Amino acid sequence: MLYLAIKAGLSGILIAIVSEVAKRYPGFGGLIASLPLVSVLGMIWLWRDKPDAANMAAHSEGTFWFVLPSLPMFLLIPAMLRHGFSFWASLAAGCVLTILLYSLTIWAGPRLGLKL
Repeated sequence: MLYLAIKAGLSGILIAIVSEVAKRYPGFGGLIASLPLVSVLGMIWLWRDKPDAANMAAHSEGTFWFVLPSLPMFLLIPAMLRHGFSFWASLAAGCVLTILLYSLTIWAGPRLGLKL
């Protein structure tokens, strides 16, 4: 249970750091948020729990393919905000777009030979 609390605490600290830095320096906050820190921590936790090279390789590859459909959200949200949409509407639209693109990836990936 302590291990789970440590994992959750470290992950939460990363999110808090990003939001605090972004208040003062939006670009630098974006840089920190774009770093694969959560992915790296996830891989560390996974390796500690299950040190299996094939499993880790599959996890890393899956992460790559699922990052791609999330990227358009980061273009849609600022475009909508700049065109007068509210933050919440922009965020919702970005999330809906991401869910649709994830669904497309899950459907098309195996048909294209990807192991997701």
